[in-house]
Amino acid sequence: MNFTEWLPYIQQRTETALQAALPAAALTPNRLHEAMRYAVLGGGKRIRALLAHAAGALTHAAQKQLDFAACAVELIHAYSLIHDDMPCMDDDKLRRGKPTVHVEYDEATALLAGDALQTLAFQVLAEHPVSATAAGQIEIIQTLALAAGSHGMAGGQAIDIAAVGREMTREELELMHLRKTGALIRAAILIGAHAGEGVNETRRRHLDTYAKRIGLLYQVVDDILDAEADTATLGKTAGKDADHGKPTYVSLLGAADARRFAEDLLTEACDALAPLGERAIRLRDLADYIAHRAF
Repeated sequence: MNFTEWLPYIQQRTETALQAALPAAALTPNRLHEAMRYAVLGGGKRIRALLAHAAGALTHAAQKQLDFAACAVELIHAYSLIHDDMPCMDDDKLRRGKPTVHVEYDEATALLAGDALQTLAFQVLAEHPVSATAAGQIEIIQTLALAAGSHGMAGGQAIDIAAVGREMTREELELMHLRKTGALIRAAILIGAHAGEGVNETRRRHLDTYAKRIGLLYQVVDDILDAEADTATLGKTAGKDADHGKPTYVSLLGAADARRFAEDLLTEACDALAPLGERAIRLRDLADYIAHRAF
């Protein structure tokens, strides 16, 4: 199938996998389970799931195993959004076009929902084989754990909070986003690749370069959209980074240079894939999709 057919197909596979993994809302504690399902289902572009499947295609991974990989990374992503939106963090009221979890439910429920989604991600990987070997499965779990922790998303968020109201250099901004946004994107790609025939050092190096460029590309485009699109289009509060005094690529470089930087990152990402051949076509398609998305 072509990319325009593949995209919704993988998104729907991921939605089905998530529905199966999440506790039923009718199970006690009902309110917590309702909040978990509210946060995860029926929204989002599933970029990380798409990247896992695209990387898995490179290594001949079975789609069932990739469903579990995609499910795990999306659960971690959803948990991080719940916590990032809370009053003690970014204090946002809108996410994916609907009220954030702490607004729809309450802060305590939101906190617990995020905690539960994080642990559910590792439960999925513990209960379902993604790699053909035990060592590969452990590496997948370790990759996801590192991406979510203080050397990844949590660390990036801590740097982000500390940066409010002060200027950052381009290098500091890049380090922050390589952790906050890029770490889980990189993990999705590596986990998807590990679900297949394995990743030798050469292939891993090319994938790692691609992943880092894509992680930054996603954030640069996000910064541009946050500055230029409206709330209805984004499905989240537009302009909130500027309102909160947060450094962004637009505030640091200006809109025109931020766009040029995005195009440079796209070129570098695609160049990294060149030695991997035609099986990397979905990764190339996703790079272009991320670079030119409108919301």
